[in-house]
Amino acid sequence: MPLFLAPAAMIGLACLVPLLDRRLGRNTGYVLAAGFLIVGALLWGRAPGGADEPVVTTELPWLPALGVTAELRLDGLAAMFCLLILGVGALIMAYCARYLSEHGNHRAVYTLLTLFAGAMLGLVMASDIILLVVFWELTTICSYFLIGDAGPHAVRAARKAFLVTASGGLALLAGMVLLAVAAGTTDLTVILAEPETVLASPLAPAIGALIIVAAVTKSALVPAHSWLPGAMAAITPVSAYLHAATMVKAGIYLLMRFSGLFAGEAAWSAALLIIGLASAVFGAAWALRQHDLKRLLAYSTVSQLGLLTAAIGVGTPTALSAAILHTLAHALFKATLFMLVGIIDHEAGSRDIRELSGLRRVMPVTAAMTGLAGLSMAGVPPLLGFVSKEYLFQGFLDADVTPWAGPAAGAVAVIASALTFAYGLRIFYGAFGGPTVQTELYEPARAFLAPAAFAALLGLVLGPAVGLLDPIVGWALVDVYPTAGEVSFYFWHGLSPELAMTAITIAIGLGLFLARARVERVLLRIPVAGNLFERGYEGLLRFGALVGRPDRTGSPASILVRPVLGLIALGTAAALALDNGPLPGLVGDHSAAPDWPILVLLVIVVLGCVMTGSALTALALLGTAGLVVALWFLLAGAPDVAMTLLLVEVLTAVVAVLVLTRLPARFRRPRPRRAVGSAAVAVLAGLAAAGATLLFTGARDISPVGDYFLRRAEPETGGRNVVNTILVDFRGLDTLGEAAVLGAVTLGLLMLLGSRSVPEAGRTAPPADALVMRVAFRMLAPVMLALSAYLFLRGHYQPGGGFIAALVAGTAIAFGYLASGRVPGRGSRLLRPGPLTAGGLILSIGTALTAHLVGEAFFTPLRGSLDLPVIGYLPLTSSLLFDLGIYLFVLGLVLAAVDRLGDGLPGGFDPSGGHDGSGHPSPGPSGARGAAVPPDGDGKARETTASGTTAPADETVESPGEARR
Repeated sequence: MPLFLAPAAMIGLACLVPLLDRRLGRNTGYVLAAGFLIVGALLWGRAPGGADEPVVTTELPWLPALGVTAELRLDGLAAMFCLLILGVGALIMAYCARYLSEHGNHRAVYTLLTLFAGAMLGLVMASDIILLVVFWELTTICSYFLIGDAGPHAVRAARKAFLVTASGGLALLAGMVLLAVAAGTTDLTVILAEPETVLASPLAPAIGALIIVAAVTKSALVPAHSWLPGAMAAITPVSAYLHAATMVKAGIYLLMRFSGLFAGEAAWSAALLIIGLASAVFGAAWALRQHDLKRLLAYSTVSQLGLLTAAIGVGTPTALSAAILHTLAHALFKATLFMLVGIIDHEAGSRDIRELSGLRRVMPVTAAMTGLAGLSMAGVPPLLGFVSKEYLFQGFLDADVTPWAGPAAGAVAVIASALTFAYGLRIFYGAFGGPTVQTELYEPARAFLAPAAFAALLGLVLGPAVGLLDPIVGWALVDVYPTAGEVSFYFWHGLSPELAMTAITIAIGLGLFLARARVERVLLRIPVAGNLFERGYEGLLRFGALVGRPDRTGSPASILVRPVLGLIALGTAAALALDNGPLPGLVGDHSAAPDWPILVLLVIVVLGCVMTGSALTALALLGTAGLVVALWFLLAGAPDVAMTLLLVEVLTAVVAVLVLTRLPARFRRPRPRRAVGSAAVAVLAGLAAAGATLLFTGARDISPVGDYFLRRAEPETGGRNVVNTILVDFRGLDTLGEAAVLGAVTLGLLMLLGSRSVPEAGRTAPPADALVMRVAFRMLAPVMLALSAYLFLRGHYQPGGGFIAALVAGTAIAFGYLASGRVPGRGSRLLRPGPLTAGGLILSIGTALTAHLVGEAFFTPLRGSLDLPVIGYLPLTSSLLFDLGIYLFVLGLVLAAVDRLGDGLPGGFDPSGGHDGSGHPSPGPSGARGAAVPPDGDGKARETTASGTTAPADETVESPGEARR
C-alpha cells in the first residue's frame, strides 16, 4: 500500500461521515473505528520487521524547483506512533458511539477527529521537513476546531490553545528553514544520516532551540503549559485522544526524531532535562490542587510528558528506549482514565471529587478499571506503567551532563513520581472511596465501558508480558539512536537501584495521600503567578485598539493618511535609489505622443470629481476616470488589463449606486484649510506613485523573465495569450491564493450581512423607466452570458479568461438586479455565493492535485484534446478547469456583493439615488431589512428578518453533564 493512502484514507472516511451520520447517527463511531483498524493493519503490514529490513518510502513531486518533495517514510519510530494513533483512535471512536447523545448532529466531531488522525499520520511519517511543518499545523487547526466545537464556553480556551501551539508552529517553521539552509536539503533522511553537516553550522544552536520551543508549546510543558488545562473544555473523547494520547505526543515525537541529530550536545541535554523535570514536578504538584477530574488529568499529562522530555534529554539508549516504552504506556492509561472520567461525568453529572463519593458500590467495574489505569500511571506492579517507570529511573541515573546530573535527575524523578502516586490515589478515592451518596446510579452499558476496559486490561497484561513490546520499541530505538543494540525489557530484573526508587516513590506517595488535607492546604497557599498569556493577550488587544483608533473615527482622511504617506515615502525612496536615465514617454520618446491627450483628459475628469458636491456626479466622473485609464491600457497594448478594468469599473459603479441610496445626495463641504491640505497630500502621492512607476519602467528592454514567458508560453502550455498562461499555468499557485482572498471576502459578506433582496410580497408595481430596463435586460442578458462563455473559452489563446468572463456575467447579474430589485436566479440552489465559492475552491485545488495522480508536481499543467463529430478538434488543458474555478470564485463574489449590499429596490433603480430631493434618504420598502417595522399590539418594536419573520434571540443552555450538548 502506498503510504499516502493512509492519510488519504482518513480524508475519505471524513468525507463519508455526513452520509454515515445520516444513516447511523452516533453509531458512525463503530464504522470509523473499523476503518482506523484496517488502515492500521495495512500500515503495520508494510512496517519494517527489524533494523536490517529496508524502510518503506513513498515519494511524490511537490516543489521540484525548491528541491522539496512530498515524501512519507515508515520506519520503526513512525510505525510505533502510527500504531498509537490508530489503535487509540479506534478505541476513542468506539467510545464516542456511546458517549455522544443518541439524538444530535455529531458530524463535526467525527469529521474533525478523523481528519486529525490523518494529519497525525502525515506528521509522524513525513520525510521532508517542510511537509512535517504542514502536517504539524494541520493538527493545530483540527485541535482548535475540536475544542471550540464544545460550545460557547470553550471558545476562549480554543483560542488560547491555538495561539500557543501556533506560535510553536512558527518556531518550528523557522527552525526547519534554518535546518534546510544548514544541511542544504529538506530531506529528513539525509539530514539525520549526516548530523555532522548541521552541527558544524553556526545555525545549529538556533535550530535546536527552535525545535525545543515547538515541542514545549505542543506538549504543554512549562512554561507553555497553561493552554492544556483550559483545553479540558472540550468533550471527553477529544481530551482523551488529542490532549492525552496523540497531539501532545507530537512534541515528544519531534524531540525523539531529532534526538539522533542533537543527542550528546550538552546544551540540548541540559535544556530538555531542566524543562522536563520542572514540568514533571510542577504538573504533579498542581494536579494535587485540582478538584475537577479532567483538569487533574490535564496537569498529570504535563507531568508525564515532562518525564518523557527529560528522558529524551538524557539521550542514552536506556533512557530513550524507556521513553518510547513509557509513551505507549502513557497513551494506554491516560486515554483510559479520560474515558472513565467521561463515564463518571455522564452517569453522575459531575466531575468534581467534592460532589462524588462511594461510586465503587454502584459502579464496581468502572471502579476496577479506574484502579488499574491509576496504578499503571503511579508505577505500581504488575502494570505496564511500573515497568516503564523502572526503566525511566534507570535512564535518569545514567545522565552524564555533569558529574551530579544522574543522582539529581533520579531524585527529582522520584519526587515527581511520588506526587503522581498521590494524585493517582486522589483520583480513585475522590470518586470511588467514602460513603455512597448517589445510590440511584448504576453501571454504564457494556458497549460504553468496553473501550476503556480494553485499554486498562491491556496495560495489565503487557506489564508481565512486556517482552512482547521488545520488537516495537527496538525498531523505534534504531531510528532514534542508530548505534543502539537490541532491546530487552524484563518485568523483574532483580534488586536494583530503580527498584529501591520505586519503593521510595510508593512510600512517599502513600504518605502524601494520607496527609492529603494538609498537603492540599499547603499547596493552595502557594501563590499563583498571574497568567502571562492572558496578560499578554489583553496587552496585545489594547495595542491593536491603539493602532486601529484612527480607523474607527469614521473619517476617510484619518483612514487614508497612513497609506498615502507610506506611498509618498516609497515613491521618494524609489526616486533616490533608482537611476534609469530619462523617463520613458516624457523625454526623447515620440511614439508616446497619444499619451498626452489622455493624460490631460484624465486630469480634467479627476478635477471635476474632486470639486463636485454631488455624490452621483462624483460617481459618474470616477467611472469616467476608470474608462480613460482603460483606454490608456488599450493603446499601450494591454487589452486584457483594459477589459478587466472596464468591467471592474462598471461593477464598481453598480455597487456604489446601491450603497449611495442610503447616503446623503450631496457631500458636505470641508473647511478651506483642510481641503488645501488634503489636495497637497493627494498631489504628492500622485507624483510619488507616477514617478516611481516611471523609474521602475525606465528600462525599455524586456526582462529575462518576460523573455522566458514570451518564448515558452505556447510550447509549454499550448496557450498564445501570455497573460492568461502566466495566471493559470506559470503562477497558478499565486492566482489560487488571490482567489482564496476573494472567497474570504465572499464569506465575509455572507456572514456579516443579511440578504437585502425584497421578498415578493413586499414588491410594488415597477415605474415606467424600470419597465424599460427590464425589457432591455431580457434582450441583453442572453447576449452577455454568451459573451461571457466566449471570453472564457478563448482566454488561453486570445484576450479573455475566467476572471474577465466572470465579470461579464457579473455585469449581467447586476443589470438584472437594477432592473428588478432582486438577484437573477435567486431561487436556484446552485446560483448562490456559497455554492459557487465552494465549487471554485474544490475545482481549483482538485485541478492542482490532479497532476499528482500522473506523477507530476503540484499544479503542473496537463494537456489533452477531444475530436468531436460536429465541433471537431477541441484542445483541453487542466488550466481550463482551473480557470473555471476562478470564474466561480469571481461570480460568487459579485453575487454576494450585489445581493448583500443592495437595498432591495422594488421598482428597479431609483434615478434620484434613493433620496427625496431634500438630501435625506427616502423611506425603504416595507419589510426590507433595515426598514422601520410597525410595532406589535403591545407597542414594542419587532426585529424581523429579510423574509419578514420574527427572529428569536439566540439562547445558550448549558446542561450539567458535558455529554448532554
